[in-house]
Amino acid sequence: MPLGKLKLLAVLVPPIIIGSFEYIRHDFLLSELTMEAGNVYITMLTLLLSYLFASWMFRSIERTNERLAAEEARRAVYEERERLAQELHDHIAQILFFLNVQLKKGDLQEARSAVSEIDQHLRQVIYNLRTAPEHGATFDSRLTTWLEEWSGLSGIAVEQHLEIPDQGVSPTTEVQIFAIIREAFTNIRKHSQADHATIELQLTSSPDLIRLLVIRDNGVGINDKNSQLGEPDRHGVKLMRKHAAELGAELKLATLDSGGTELSVFASGGKGGKT
Repeated sequence: MPLGKLKLLAVLVPPIIIGSFEYIRHDFLLSELTMEAGNVYITMLTLLLSYLFASWMFRSIERTNERLAAEEARRAVYEERERLAQELHDHIAQILFFLNVQLKKGDLQEARSAVSEIDQHLRQVIYNLRTAPEHGATFDSRLTTWLEEWSGLSGIAVEQHLEIPDQGVSPTTEVQIFAIIREAFTNIRKHSQADHATIELQLTSSPDLIRLLVIRDNGVGINDKNSQLGEPDRHGVKLMRKHAAELGAELKLATLDSGGTELSVFASGGKGGKT
């Protein structure tokens, strides 16, 4: 039932109940009921009917909220899969162009590298599609599984520190966080030359606000020749910043003093990792 009708019923039901009882009592029961007894009956009747009406109304609201949440989850999944499809198309088209150029040059080694890159990218995207938000799987468990799968595909060890509320996160927030993590780890695999990565994810008690995400690797860091901010990844960084903005958060990238790269995402006004 629409929210407007529920509000109207909530306003009309109590006076209708009380007014109807008072009308019946004064016109038909005045000689049968004393004033005190009538007051007791009207109180009990109002309480009973109000309880039944409120129970029905809240059940209707819960059903409406569940339906809206399911629709939001489906929309978030469809939007993310559409983005993945576009990413797959653009990335593979770029690699195929590079492969064609290398084959014309006769550079078989670079051609083999391009084919390997396509293979790894397809494996990762297929797994991303397979692990999109679905009913019955918690965000914590799916993220852990994804990171383990990524580690197996890339050969890079991943240290995980995840603090996620038991009630989980909203589907839209989950998609945004997953998109940032996926893009960051794709950059680590492609450019960092790292053999170890760390992820720290800490959420507030609110399921709709990311408090802290830090991803580090022990690779070459950000520099002019091999840069996660360079031409190959500028679009990816822009996408990560867009996803962070959708969470009301800020994203920063930096080279660590000890080497490697650190990505941090934190809510505006919050405290992120070292940047």
